[in-house]
Amino acid sequence: MSFKFQKPSYFEKFEPPSMVPPIKIYWKKSKDYFIWDDNNKKYIDFTSSIFVTNIGHSNKRFKKKIIKVLNSPLSHSYVYYNKFRQEYISKLIKFVNRKKLNKCFFASAGTESTEVALKLMRLNGLKKNKSKKGIICLKGNWHGRTMGAQLMSDSVDQSKWITTKDKDIFHIDFPYPWVKGYDSDNFFLNSIKRKFNKKFNFKKNITGIMIEAFQGWGSLFYPAKYIRSLVKFAKKNDILISIDEMQSGFSRTGKNFAFEHYNFTPDIVCCGKGMGSGMPLSGVITSKKLIDIPNANLQSTHSANPLACAAGSVTLDEIKRLKLTERSHKLGKIFEKNLNIIKEKYSECIELVTNKGLIGAIIFKKFLGYQAKEISSEVSKKCLKKGLLVVATNRDSIKFGPPLIITEKDLNKSMKIVDAGIKEFIYENSKKN
Repeated sequence: MSFKFQKPSYFEKFEPPSMVPPIKIYWKKSKDYFIWDDNNKKYIDFTSSIFVTNIGHSNKRFKKKIIKVLNSPLSHSYVYYNKFRQEYISKLIKFVNRKKLNKCFFASAGTESTEVALKLMRLNGLKKNKSKKGIICLKGNWHGRTMGAQLMSDSVDQSKWITTKDKDIFHIDFPYPWVKGYDSDNFFLNSIKRKFNKKFNFKKNITGIMIEAFQGWGSLFYPAKYIRSLVKFAKKNDILISIDEMQSGFSRTGKNFAFEHYNFTPDIVCCGKGMGSGMPLSGVITSKKLIDIPNANLQSTHSANPLACAAGSVTLDEIKRLKLTERSHKLGKIFEKNLNIIKEKYSECIELVTNKGLIGAIIFKKFLGYQAKEISSEVSKKCLKKGLLVVATNRDSIKFGPPLIITEKDLNKSMKIVDAGIKEFIYENSKKN
């Protein structure tokens, strides 16, 4: 049976827009860090399908493992044990390599794992005190699209449809690099003071802090002093720390997990995206003490199904075989050098650049009468025309995160395309003005 490729308008007829702004490409083929559209135009994928394909597209060993499961006599097991599950969980715990992170719960989507973290923090708090259910989150964060995840996120859009706020979820200031004193010892504590009155009893009323490993839209990492202060505050007040590693986990930042950059071990780690290399797989990694509690009701229809476990298992195998953590760290230095060159070259329209390992961003500022958001959108389009897929955030930034198998040569080539896209935007609009 022959198949005719349809124009994007075909999908728009039956589906809502999935990205803003929409990227109208019909994917035909993918391999390593390349994508081909229906016209056989070749693109460098500088997004890893939004930080999913860390081990590359169409990885041969990955496909072989998946085919093996499909050919096995077992297709689905709900919550029952199986050999694929056993194989994966043993590898994952070893990969995490933290004594207190010794148990996991598997789900399908990242937003499920952040909601599980919310549940675990509250259930463990309520064991100690019926009022110990408060969660501290950060302004500008993002933890998913379900109700609980949205309530933890500080999104303007959510207020348009969520009619009831969770009065026990509190949002404090994020240490943005353009805010005075963001890297001081006192920024975290001052943000706490601005949010809560002096009589507020944190030990009695707050059970957890939920943070992203970095603020996702701009790959904005925390100052070391901020995390040190947060950890100290949490220990003093018997507060759990949960970290969202959705974009940053599985070698993306030059470490197995991004929390390693901050020299602490969180109580709960939320994972997804690169965890399954394209298969729906997410998880919560925590301790026996926190997860083995009554009424947690940790079940999911597709939890730890054989196919997902096989995907997770071979992903870890490939990370180890290809030394992707080390590779991400090494190429991250080259990536950083390229970003800084671009920042210096176009400082009139760039606020800052940021990266760790192979995730990074360029954050724009108002220039030539254009808002930063408009510049990021236009530069993203120009990169696309030149054969480079970047993450269009619909905000001030464009983000980058190629498969970790990218070569140094094509990493440099990709950054030259970004450079050309910015240069072209400035040239075209300087003439208008």
